[in-house]
Amino acid sequence: MTEKLFLGIDGGGTSCRARLCDGTGQVLGEGLTGIANPRFGLDQTCHNILLATRQALQQAGLQENDMQRIAAGFGLAGINHANERNAVMQWGFPFASLVMRSDAYTACLGAFDGGNGAILIMGTGSCGFWIRDNDAGSVGGWGFPVSDHASGARLGLDALSYALRAHEGIVPATPLCAALMARFDNSPEAVIAWQTHALPRDYGAFAPVVFDYADKQDSMAIQLLQAAAEDAAAMIRALLDKGVKQCALVGGISGFIRPWLPEAMTPYLVAPKGDALSGALIMAREDQ
Repeated sequence: MTEKLFLGIDGGGTSCRARLCDGTGQVLGEGLTGIANPRFGLDQTCHNILLATRQALQQAGLQENDMQRIAAGFGLAGINHANERNAVMQWGFPFASLVMRSDAYTACLGAFDGGNGAILIMGTGSCGFWIRDNDAGSVGGWGFPVSDHASGARLGLDALSYALRAHEGIVPATPLCAALMARFDNSPEAVIAWQTHALPRDYGAFAPVVFDYADKQDSMAIQLLQAAAEDAAAMIRALLDKGVKQCALVGGISGFIRPWLPEAMTPYLVAPKGDALSGALIMAREDQ
């Protein structure tokens, strides 16, 4: 067979997703593997991309050598700098062609089916992105911990930081503080030992705990979500200032943050038409 295949990759701090399509756009297979952010390991990222691709090929009933027919589009976190982009491009993927942009770009492309608009990604990390005609750009997304406001990782970090202070009586304690410290046997030393090797996704794992306690009206959880929503609103305003009229919220924690956003944001928020994999596939096709 010589028909060209199209592959979309969406890689981030928690997982890597692959979607394989034929020339008509029909989905042939999909794959899911682990972390695919080159900031946390080039080889790990590229091996996970290949593994997700193999899963998609297997689901499609295709073979390893069919990779040579693939026009691939990668949307990856952690490639804001040329060094990371070049390292991935030069790694040695066996595809017929490869084009790569940030996961924010492909998510925005997919959300508006290639048209104008903006997105705010709120997952393990966060990033705003806008596309207007032939212009595009990002807001935030420089990586945890210096950036990634209104993200799961930032929310987890802020919650753990507050819980540590509450444990020492510096700030008022709440049930959320006790629940977080109990995970470390109420030992600040254990928290410090853990954070030495903790990844953004490890911090992000505490975000669901914050959401649960916010539902129980925990004052600290509510305070944390209000702060995250203010960060998100500030990023949305910055995106709208670029001349776009709509913003789609995407990412694993976006649904939890949206109810806390100021009402003034509501008229600008829309549902995405497609996902980051849709955008990666649009990009792969346009590159031909």
